[in-house]
This record gives sequence, structure tokens and C-alpha cells, in this order.
Amino acid sequence: MANRLENAKSADKGAAKEAAPATAGAAAPAAESGGIKPFIPLLANLILMPVLAYAMTAFVLVPKLAKKVGHPDAAAESAAPAHGEETSHGANSESGASESGGKIKYSVPLSKKTLVNVSGTMGTRYLLAEFILVGNSASLKSQVEKADAELRDAAASALASKTIADLEKPGIRNLVRSELITIFNSILGKGAVSEIYLTEFAIQ
Repeated sequence: MANRLENAKSADKGAAKEAAPATAGAAAPAAESGGIKPFIPLLANLILMPVLAYAMTAFVLVPKLAKKVGHPDAAAESAAPAHGEETSHGANSESGASESGGKIKYSVPLSKKTLVNVSGTMGTRYLLAEFILVGNSASLKSQVEKADAELRDAAASALASKTIADLEKPGIRNLVRSELITIFNSILGKGAVSEIYLTEFAIQ
């Protein structure tokens, strides 16, 4: 009987010794799988996304924006004289004067293009516009040059209030033209500006 008990105890000890290495062996792969391997895709995303965003901005968006701002649209420029049909009556390129229907008209561009964020887009969309002011007074050029900053600020304020829905309406160019004529005449004096040519009007 004592012999059986001793044999049973020694068998239990042997089984316990065999079970202990098996448990340790099972724990080792679990510890290995909990390492850095599952985090590699996350780390790759965290590193690559800012790099891709920088590359897109530096090499795609900024050159496009610089091209738009730096070089006026040739088609828009050629369309500007056709709108008023003034060039056929002998325009004076130095003073910006031209004769149309027996009346002399003076055209003066604003010194810079107007670039504004479109309202309600959280700065993700912008509107780029360029204006030529037309009036009947020979003093229009000097008036515009004196009030250039004020005129550009007023134009920027008017355009920045427009939403995408406003800018997609049919005839928006004519609405903007009418609104700006009123604003510019309030700055330069009644009747100073009779027409405005939008030589560039682009939404990005």
C-alpha cells in the first residue's frame, strides 16, 4: 500500500514537472505575439500621412496656386475687351482711354488680384478675381490709384461674404459686377465707375 502511494506521488511530481515546461512554452509565443508587430501598420500611417500631405501641398497645390495667381488667364484677358467692344474704336493704351459710341471711356485695373476664402468652407475653397474699372472721367486713373487699397479691401469684403451656393447661381458674375459698381461708386464718388470687367473669376 505504501509502495502504491509512493508510486502515485512520484507520478504526480513527474506530471507536474512536464506540465510546467509546457505552460512556459505556451506563454512564450503569447509574449512574442504581443510585441511591436501589430503596431507596424499604425506607425507607418502616422509617419507616412504627414509626409504625403507635405508632398501634395509642396509639389502639387502650391505650384497650381502660384500659377493661377502669378499668370492671368489668357482667355479671360482676351474676353475682357470683347465684353465692352471698345478695342475696335482705337484704344489709347497709355491712359486706358477708348472711344465707344462717341463717348470716351477710361479703363483702370486694380493693382492686384483679389484672393478670398469662400464663406462657409472653413478655408478649404477660395475665390480669385481680377477687376478692370471703367468710367467716363479722365480722372478715373488717379482716383483709382489713390483709393486702390480701399477698393481692393471693399472688393475682398464683398466677395468673402459669398458662399459656394451663391457662387454657383446663374448670372453670379453680373450680380457681383452690380454690387461692386455700387460699392466702388460709394468710395470714388457717384457715377465714377460705370462698368466693371471681371477679367478673372475662378473658384478653387
